[in-house]
Amino acid sequence: MYYGNIKKYDIANGEGVRISLFVSGCTNHCKNCFQPETWDFAYGKPYTKETEAEILDFLKNDFCKGLSLLGGDPFEFSNQEELVQLCKKAKELYPKKDIWAWTGFILDQDLLDGGRRHGPVTDEFLSYIDVLVDGPFIEEQKNIQLAFRGSENQRVIDLKKSLVQKEIVLYLD
Repeated sequence: MYYGNIKKYDIANGEGVRISLFVSGCTNHCKNCFQPETWDFAYGKPYTKETEAEILDFLKNDFCKGLSLLGGDPFEFSNQEELVQLCKKAKELYPKKDIWAWTGFILDQDLLDGGRRHGPVTDEFLSYIDVLVDGPFIEEQKNIQLAFRGSENQRVIDLKKSLVQKEIVLYLD
């Protein structure tokens, strides 16, 4: 897996001060994507054990509320393999920190069992995520006043509640 950027002290991608990992690789290719360079699976730097250690070390700070995973797309199969391990370690070391993830895929169509981006580690990966922002960016539905999303079709989902209740529960409602 490759990544394009790590943002420490990020206050735009989730609640509170966070560390954000922008992974490389995306097959959605949304029109007017704000980071089309991240569509390339080999963009940026290789994700290594040192990268993982840097992220986990930053999470130990009391002021850091959690980890945000963006892209590219964290739910591309090759990204899921690495990110599930990062999320597992983050939850083991810092159970009170939350994890947010953004994806151009749609939870109930693409990521749950039977969906086009459901693979061997998807269920475990989803189990570590607290808030999921799903859906492709749609230029015609762009709205810069929305919290944590770029277009009106995207949803900010309380993933923990959604998985338990087996229905979509929005985070901001």
